[in-house]
Amino acid sequence: MFRRGTFVLTPPTFAVFAISLILAVMALLMHYSGVSIPVIRSSHAFDLLAIGYGLLTIGVLFRRL
Repeated sequence: MFRRGTFVLTPPTFAVFAISLILAVMALLMHYSGVSIPVIRSSHAFDLLAIGYGLLTIGVLFRRL
């Protein structure tokens, strides 16, 4: 845990980390190797990566998430 003033950063739970990692890997595979995922079009790879990063950020900023 890192504390600077009243702002506290906490490590995300394993589930949040794993989900964000899976989303990021899926986005990278779709963009760079052309892997096709039936639910998501390849034009939305950046959106998928942004969702994974946003989820990880929320996991760091809020406790027990």
